Amino acid sequence: MILLQIDWNPSPEIFKIGSFAVRYYSLMFVIAFMLGLYLMKKIFINDNVPIEKLDSLFIYTIVATLLGARIGHFLFYEPAFLFSKPLEVLLPFRFSPKFQFTGYAGLASHGAAIGIILAMYFYSKNVLKKPILFILDRIVIPVAIAGVFIRLGNLMNSEIIGKPTNSDYGFIFRKLGEDFPRHPSQLYEAVGYLFVFILLWFVYWKTDKMKKSGYLFGLFFALLWSVRFFVEFFKEKQVEGGENWMFGLNTGQVLSIPLILIGLYFMFRKTNETKKVGAK
Repeated sequence: MILLQIDWNPSPEIFKIGSFAVRYYSLMFVIAFMLGLYLMKKIFINDNVPIEKLDSLFIYTIVATLLGARIGHFLFYEPAFLFSKPLEVLLPFRFSPKFQFTGYAGLASHGAAIGIILAMYFYSKNVLKKPILFILDRIVIPVAIAGVFIRLGNLMNSEIIGKPTNSDYGFIFRKLGEDFPRHPSQLYEAVGYLFVFILLWFVYWKTDKMKKSGYLFGLFFALLWSVRFFVEFFKEKQVEGGENWMFGLNTGQVLSIPLILIGLYFMFRKTNETKKVGAK
């Protein structure tokens, strides 16, 4: 049915001044961080955490997300480039064949996850003065909704595309010079992350699960990386050789498996609280 088919050919740029362009992808990042700041303010107020500690959290999160995602992309998908041109990986500029502002194109969510966890360790130790799981149980809520906007930015860029549907259903990515429909894998993932966010928000405000340290962090890892694992079946491979893992799994799926297991561990591990409840 032609009604299920969408010609997709938006410009990735909102406007451009000289060689500097403001892109929808960048806008999605700004929205994600601003919304995350708003949500964390509500959470800090609810948990009686001084609001002045929010500014440091914002800076820690931005730096960790960008550096972690950027380094992670090249470490997991293009390691040769990382070791040959490390400066171009860390800076939003390209020096050859000519100087050009590139932004941070090429970001990996697995790298961002590692970067944020490391940053939260230092934030909890130096600023918050609380156990790391306290902040991890809360930061995952805005991180989940941020994933929605980032995947919408990928859609506007016509990147991280899905596999051909071999039917009338799907998005035709005209920017790529194609005339056949593909799975809108960016939307699949964005919708999945939205459901993860809604569930985390509900668990935080409406249940007593927060009494178990690490539970919300574990729930986030188990659900978000499960979404990533299954959506990868509909995606085109990101790099050559990226699907040469055992059982036909690609790089994103293999990296997701240990993170899902970590999430399940934190959800079901025994804590002092659960031991006390179980003792009769």
